Formats: sequence, C-alpha cells, structure tokens
Amino acid sequence: MKPEWQVWAKEAKEEFPRANSALMPLLHRIQLEEGWLSDATIADVAQLMGLPVQYVESVVSFYSLFHQQPVGKKVVHVCVGLSCALAGSDELMHHLEQRLGIKEGQTTADGAYTLLEAECLAACDKAPVAQVNLRFVGPISPEDATQLLSEEVPS
Repeated sequence: MKPEWQVWAKEAKEEFPRANSALMPLLHRIQLEEGWLSDATIADVAQLMGLPVQYVESVVSFYSLFHQQPVGKKVVHVCVGLSCALAGSDELMHHLEQRLGIKEGQTTADGAYTLLEAECLAACDKAPVAQVNLRFVGPISPEDATQLLSEEVPS
C-alpha cells in the first residue's frame, strides 16, 4: 500500500464520513494515479476503508469507469444501447476493431488504445455515440472514428 493512499483515504473520510460514501472518491483518485485497480489495490482500499474486500470488488465491477486491468492511453467506449445500435454502432465497433487490430475488451499491444462497449452513454440524440477518455463524440461514422484515433489525447 502506498503511503499517499492513507492520506487520500483520510481526506475522503473527512469529506464523506461514511466509509461506503468515501469509497468511490478514493477509488477514482487511486485509479487516476495508477491507471487501473488491481486485486491487491482493491484489498488495500478495503483495509483502508474498513470494508469487506467483496464489497469493494462489487463496487469496482459494477461501474464501467473502474478498470480491473491495465488500459490504453485512449479508452474508447462505443455505445451499444438501442438508439446507437439502430444507428449503426455495430458497424462502428467492427470498424474500430479492424482499424486497431483488437477485439472489444482488448488493449493494443503498444498500450495506446483500449476498446470497450458501453451499455448506454445517455446521448441518444447523437447516436451512434462514442466516448474517448470520457469525451463524447457523436454522431460518429466509421470514417470519423479513423480521424478520432489520430487526435492527441487531451491532458
């Protein structure tokens, strides 16, 4: 366990006195620093917060913005909700898989991209929609996606 995590846990508990309320801010902060949440990290967070490991695991596995394995510099979520599916998100996903040489759920060998499905990104009026590092893009065509991949990641 990294020493700064103890400081961060204390800060989270001061802002959110109940451990289960402070959990997500702490997890987000650690993931921002580490890039993902390993099993060891989850166990450390559970200890810091005085929560069962299974509870912390359930929170991490429920929310799609927590990553339990390393992800690329660009994380691309393609919405597969009904509106996006009707507007061609399956073609968009197929195009991205072909362009990146990976399947959904995988990361490119160079660590540049991770391609993921999102059940619904709540932007049905812009279907099909994708997110790149939480930035919404839509409506997006396969051709637009090629351009998107070449853009620099905002800091």
